[in-house]
Amino acid sequence: MAMASIARRKVTSVFSSSSKYSWIVSSRGFASGSDENDVVVIGGGPGGYVAAIKAAQLGLKTTCIEKRGALGGTCLNVGCIPSKALLHSSHMYHEAKHSFASHGVKVASVEIDVPGMMAQKDKAVGNLTKGIEGLFKKNKVTYVKGYGKFLSPSEVSVDTIDGGNTVVKGKNIIIATGSDVKSLPGITIDEERIVSSTGALALKEVPKKLIVIGAGYIGLEMGSVWGRLGSEVTVVEFAPDIVPTMDAEIRKQFQRSLEKQKMKFMLKTKVVSVDTTGNGVKLTLEPAAGGDQTTLEADVVLVSAGRVPFTSGLQLEKIGVETDKAGRILVNERFSTNVQGVYAIGDVIPGPMLAHKAEEDGVACVEYISGKEGHVDYNLVPGVVYTHPEVASVGRTEEQVKTLGVEYRVGKFPLLANSRAKAIDDAEGLVKILAEKETDKILGVHIMAPNAGELIHEAVLALHYGASSEDIARTCHAHPTMSEALKEAAMATYDKAIHI
Repeated sequence: MAMASIARRKVTSVFSSSSKYSWIVSSRGFASGSDENDVVVIGGGPGGYVAAIKAAQLGLKTTCIEKRGALGGTCLNVGCIPSKALLHSSHMYHEAKHSFASHGVKVASVEIDVPGMMAQKDKAVGNLTKGIEGLFKKNKVTYVKGYGKFLSPSEVSVDTIDGGNTVVKGKNIIIATGSDVKSLPGITIDEERIVSSTGALALKEVPKKLIVIGAGYIGLEMGSVWGRLGSEVTVVEFAPDIVPTMDAEIRKQFQRSLEKQKMKFMLKTKVVSVDTTGNGVKLTLEPAAGGDQTTLEADVVLVSAGRVPFTSGLQLEKIGVETDKAGRILVNERFSTNVQGVYAIGDVIPGPMLAHKAEEDGVACVEYISGKEGHVDYNLVPGVVYTHPEVASVGRTEEQVKTLGVEYRVGKFPLLANSRAKAIDDAEGLVKILAEKETDKILGVHIMAPNAGELIHEAVLALHYGASSEDIARTCHAHPTMSEALKEAAMATYDKAIHI
């Protein structure tokens, strides 16, 4: 079957649109001066800083250029890390307010300290940023703070954050500039009343009413943060479903869970205009298919309609780097652009816009540059929504399996039947496994559970090595753990579960 080749592929089909760039790229043949690097990385996010460290570990003279002046990119500074800090803090508050009593823990009063939450978040970000700088020093990576732009395929001009300018030379240059918030026509983000995820991570007080435009990962996570803290949250989505890439059955249960948490959804709805002339924000809406208009008011509006590759100011056109209609840089299976010696990784190329995917790109890219073999399989990049419960998945959804025309089995196990989940009174969710009927080879795993983001990695490893559902089912899992739900779902896939 087509899935049989997934586990050990070195490249995914995402590069097929640019397969015309099929040469094998090695170091360029420029005369090397004392100031010339083997590798120059533009961008210090998860893809860029990991690529720089890996290149240095492979013995390559390496420089990393980062415009923010703080390493870690969007993920660490205004994305993954601060959002998870606030998700955890808001969950602690919600638990103290609503769940402690049922566990025999009585608290006289619970109050929100938004500045305190923000301080904890900022401390975590600061410590991690300094940690990356320490790793650069340890691995002898040169760190240049400034905005880089191409002068030639081997030279990058950097306007440094202290007001100066320097030129960094490199035999191989990796573009790792990440992505930016996708804007919507007629909506101006001021990061006060109309905010991106950046502004939503820095609100000074809990808005009474919050409207989230976009029902993807980021919008639902940030909606969860402020909803737990007391905001009345309404999610407006143009599409008919939340998180459209999610398995439909899991998605429906997930939406019901969020609705139980008082999150409201307006699906198949288009934002026509935004009015900020009053004290709050007034949105004019209409059905996506057309129809009567309605208005919706809020204190804060979060624009979370996706992200776009960030290549502004790089002067790609000056050196002739090709991009597609979405602005993504086209690369071959070795991450090389059409310009020899220039590479691209992470959010600026096709594939999932995820920090861990960018890290894998970075490692593989420098392995190719150093003459080794790299490995990334975009079909097996796990995705996680860090709400409560979390939702995590890897591999194919049931809808995708049906489209492939593969005969398959489905095994499911509810957390309500898991002893650990019941013991801690946190048993909302399920595990769902899809496996090929003839061979029992696992095609996809989908988990909705309090710690789904941790549970999913057993499934990721199983898919990488072409495991069957019986392989997981016959592997001893510690008791009592939530991971037993994955084992039981595997048992249900090839035979029958025990505890349901």
